[in-house]
Amino acid sequence: MTGLSGSRDDRSGGPRDGPVPLASALADAVDCLAHLWSDAAQGASLRLSPHQLRGLRILSEEPGLNLTALAVGMRIGLPTASRLCDRLEAAGLLERVLHPHKRREVRLSLTRQGRRILHEVASRRADALAVVLEAMEPAEREAIAEGLQGFLTAHGRTSEGRRDSGPGP
Repeated sequence: MTGLSGSRDDRSGGPRDGPVPLASALADAVDCLAHLWSDAAQGASLRLSPHQLRGLRILSEEPGLNLTALAVGMRIGLPTASRLCDRLEAAGLLERVLHPHKRREVRLSLTRQGRRILHEVASRRADALAVVLEAMEPAEREAIAEGLQGFLTAHGRTSEGRRDSGPGP
C-alpha cells in the first residue's frame, strides 16, 4: 500500500524507490482527486455526469464541432454522441446550428447556460482542490508543482515518440 492511503508498508523505502511504487502512489492520488472532482461537480446547480461534462468541455474548447468530430474527440460512437447532445440540448446547455455552407452538417455550440454551468463546475473544483492544497506545507505544494511540471514534460516527450514512430513495418 502507498503512503497516501495512510497504511504505508514500512519495509519499503517509499514512492521514491522507483517508478512502480511511485506509479502506485500516483494512482492513489488520482483516485482521491477524481473523488474530490466528482463531489465538487455534483454540488453544482445542475448535476451532470462526467460524460456530459467532458462533452461540454470539448465543445467549449472547440465551438462549432459537428457530431462526428465530437464523437471522435470523446472516443465514443455516433449514436452515443447523438444521445448525449439530445440530453444537453434538452437541458438548454447546447444548441445545434446548421452549417452555413454545408446543408447536411450541424454545428454544436454551448449556450450561455452551458458556459455558465461549465464555469461553475470548474470554479467549484478549483475551490475544493485549493482547500486540500492549503492544508499542505508550502514545501509539499512546491514539490507537487515541480513534480507535475516534470510529469507533463515527460508525457509530452513520450507522446511525441509514439506519434513520430508511427505504425511498425
